[in-house]
Amino acid sequence: MTFRTRFAPSPTGPLHLGHAYSALLAYDMAMAAGGDFLLRIEDIDRSRARPEWEEQIYDDLRWLGIWWPDPAMRQSERTAAYQSALDELWQREIVYICTCSRRDIELAASAPQEGVEPTFGPDGLIYPGTCRDKGHGPIDPELERPKDVVLRLDMDRAIQCIAHHHPTNFTEDGTGPDGKHGPIEIRQDTLINSIGDVVLARRDMGTSYHLSVVLDDAAQGITHVVRGQDLFEATKIHVVLQILLGLPTPIYHHHKLIRDENGKRLAKRDDARAIAKFRQDGATPEDIRRMVGL
Repeated sequence: MTFRTRFAPSPTGPLHLGHAYSALLAYDMAMAAGGDFLLRIEDIDRSRARPEWEEQIYDDLRWLGIWWPDPAMRQSERTAAYQSALDELWQREIVYICTCSRRDIELAASAPQEGVEPTFGPDGLIYPGTCRDKGHGPIDPELERPKDVVLRLDMDRAIQCIAHHHPTNFTEDGTGPDGKHGPIEIRQDTLINSIGDVVLARRDMGTSYHLSVVLDDAAQGITHVVRGQDLFEATKIHVVLQILLGLPTPIYHHHKLIRDENGKRLAKRDDARAIAKFRQDGATPEDIRRMVGL
């Protein structure tokens, strides 16, 4: 099996040193294994994606010495694949309609026990299940899935559907939180209590990061996913979706995060650490490698 990995940035701002580290690490791993490195543009958020940022991604990566087969996959061109997967999950009654606002979720999560801190997971505040019994799947199998609504994964039903799949785990080839490495078991109680019913389709996108990344990795034949440790817990969601949709589970390599002098993870709004800014100031690709520890 050919080693195949990818770098999947969103064109919503400039690439920074953290992006450089992830892209270079993935590229180096692919080249060392005699494999393939692919580029994917994650532009499902059309309200924030900009053509100029996409062009900057190409320019920065080429300057770093990274090569990929053209054309790069663009999520905005894969709507049909996302809709087909949502249709399948809707027919199987594994997703449900959610009409809650962010404020509704905050109030519902804090209401049962005053003074108890809300629980946060990889998708933010864990959904309290307010809409869970309002809109599961079709009463009539021929009924089409409603469009332009928020759809959540019913994690409890998902667990029931994959109960026959043992073990439910993934292989960590890098280093997860607390040094986790090797086979990582995905516990049912973790899925329910620490992740919950995540959003699979947003009203303004028609999909979500979790659903799209799973389908895209499968479509591109990705064997090794190289990404930051901040996405380690989200991998458990992705494995559940892979099993539900009959897709292969890649090997995952979660890596360290590049942080500023205060220990804060870099964000796209941190223009001072943008790759383009270092280029303007006369840095070389070798300088960037040294800055990120490669």
